[in-house]
Amino acid sequence: MSTVISRDELWAMAHAERAALADDLADLDDVRWAQQSLCGRWTVAEVLAHLTAAASIGRLRWLLSVSRARFDFDDHNARRLAEHRGTTPAETLERFRKIITSTTSPFGPTTAWLGEVIVHAQDIRYPLGLPREPSIEAVTEVARFYASRDFTVSSHSSIKGLRLEATDGPFAAGTGALVSGTTIALTMAMAGRATYCEELTGPGLPTLRSRL
Repeated sequence: MSTVISRDELWAMAHAERAALADDLADLDDVRWAQQSLCGRWTVAEVLAHLTAAASIGRLRWLLSVSRARFDFDDHNARRLAEHRGTTPAETLERFRKIITSTTSPFGPTTAWLGEVIVHAQDIRYPLGLPREPSIEAVTEVARFYASRDFTVSSHSSIKGLRLEATDGPFAAGTGALVSGTTIALTMAMAGRATYCEELTGPGLPTLRSRL
């Protein structure tokens, strides 16, 4: 039986993961800041600005922004990203540091916003070859959340009819053909990052990969 994690504990995990990411990016040169992340067309700097934006807008401002974008979420995200990106990488990082302890979020469960930090941090770290990974405790909470429902990503739908088992922690979910790997690799795959399928094994992997 898993221990119930409080909202305050989830935010503390998010703050720790933000602080770790900021430290990882402290010495990047301009070329690496401009490198493409795992998050679509966004660069490393743009993903970090997106994280700053997500921690800087509450429910009412979010609703106003989305309505002004005519519910075009790509447009909404692009405008908020531009608002919080600095004129230099150093300024972008400094703005991110200022929201490390923020508990502001648009809507939804706190676990979703912990997931936002964890997934986007790996979107940045993976292409840069940065070795740090989030804590098992934090990523396990996100993995369980993603396996239980579709929220901002189609995580639950992607694992329908599959059994996921972590090789480095307690996470396990679903029934069916097995897919196994580290908790972070399973979480990133559920978040739609097909690159992480290279770190997974099992007879259910071709099915999961086809859904991503």
